[in-house]
Amino acid sequence: MTDMPQRRVGASGLLVSAIGLGCNNFGRAGTHSETLEGTRDVLDAALDAGVTFLDTADVYGKEPGLSETLMGAALQGRRDRFVVATKFGHSQIPGGVSSTASKGSRAYVRAAVEASLRRLRTDWIDLYQLHTPDPETPIEETLDALTELVREGKVRYIGHSNLSGWQLAQADAVARARGAERFISAQNQYSLLARAAEREVIPAARASGVGFLPFFPLHNGLLTGKFAREGGPEDSRIMRQRPHVWRDAPWDALEAYARFCDERGITMLQATFGWLLAQPALASVIAGATTPDQIRQNAAAASWTPTADDLDAIDGILPLPADPAAG
Repeated sequence: MTDMPQRRVGASGLLVSAIGLGCNNFGRAGTHSETLEGTRDVLDAALDAGVTFLDTADVYGKEPGLSETLMGAALQGRRDRFVVATKFGHSQIPGGVSSTASKGSRAYVRAAVEASLRRLRTDWIDLYQLHTPDPETPIEETLDALTELVREGKVRYIGHSNLSGWQLAQADAVARARGAERFISAQNQYSLLARAAEREVIPAARASGVGFLPFFPLHNGLLTGKFAREGGPEDSRIMRQRPHVWRDAPWDALEAYARFCDERGITMLQATFGWLLAQPALASVIAGATTPDQIRQNAAAASWTPTADDLDAIDGILPLPADPAAG
């Protein structure tokens, strides 16, 4: 197995690989990891590359739960070699495990974790995350329910995704006041092309000792170097399903970023991961991969460590927009 750096998640005792694997494509139609065999191939490559932090959710796959099901089957015989994170309670997905309970409620949390444990074929989940805020349920109830799971040994740590900075701070204050388990991680969109998390979420995470986990770190592939002003791979998801993201990209800045990488003899992937791993509170870069080759490329990209001058140069090319509405 390749020697991959391990990083602590916030102030907790949980260590994860610097590069993680986003498993939202497991079970997705048209990908190598659509099948169990393909999923097993990707996890084999991940283990060889030292990418041992896996992040999924109970809604991922071409049908909800399929990503967890495939992952659970592919993990048999080596579960203890991976750190497994999953999520529950996505507010925009209809249904779920209960039609009568709000997705942050005690009843829903209990039903959701039992369903995920069955699909993952495991006795415990290393990091269990609230997928989106639930405005219908007091955070006190959600934290109490998650605390029960930790004390029962079904969950080792808890985290959240898509919370705002004030929601993060509120949840931490409530947990401290109640003696409940505290969230150790915050997962939000973050990349050089989407830096809004720097305004409130990352400062709040640092203040609370919460580790930050960025999703969409490559901004739909625009930061991989595979796309240009003239176009990109026709079979890519962005060109097939989200062409507006490519069309509206800041190509002058991206071309300047490509020149920055060329001058240093590194790939855009290396520069992007290096910049992310240098950011405060960041625990692991969760990057999707559907093939063994993509896993190996992601792992290799963690090798570049930027200097302070490099970071300043990147910030000059792709700065945090002055207008909060711009990202």
